[in-house]
Amino acid sequence: MIVLAYLQEGVEILDFAGPIEVFSYAGFQVHTVTADGSPILSQGIVKIQPEFSIDMAPQADIICFFGGNGVTSSKNPAVINWLKAQAPNCQYLFSVCTGAFFMGEAGLLDGQKATTFHENLDQLQELYPNCEVLPGTRWVDNGKLITTAGVSAGIDGALHLVAKIQGEPAARDAAFYMEYDRWDPRDGRIVNSSSN
Repeated sequence: MIVLAYLQEGVEILDFAGPIEVFSYAGFQVHTVTADGSPILSQGIVKIQPEFSIDMAPQADIICFFGGNGVTSSKNPAVINWLKAQAPNCQYLFSVCTGAFFMGEAGLLDGQKATTFHENLDQLQELYPNCEVLPGTRWVDNGKLITTAGVSAGIDGALHLVAKIQGEPAARDAAFYMEYDRWDPRDGRIVNSSSN
């Protein structure tokens, strides 16, 4: 499984660090991507040198978007066009926190249920009225599209996705390795059970 983690300037460190550790421990190939391949500064603290620009990135099995300046960064037309081009050939699309706004801008939330960071729930619903936004939900699985609430909820959603692909024992192994003992597979909402 090839995972592309799209990172924008100001991205929330824990939004992406937790999930990519889950995916990496599960044996997925995780790669970082920025719009033009330039380094970004995560929350103004950590400089990150991506592996790829969107133009040079390989086709992914999973594409991930994360919060931290996600609302503003999701307005980049080059990134949204890239997401639209990649999405049909991906197995899964995954977001944490305001990473869901990238999905919304690409029209991928239309007719779906979704969640995001608790302070942005109303904004997500207002901007993308064809999506049903679910408050108080750590992750929402529509089959191909998985959105999560903020920060630690991204770890829960990533563990759910690993369980979906490799089985729950593999997800529990990842959680144990990370000493993440709060994971409860029932903490989210599966909308499309036929794909699980």
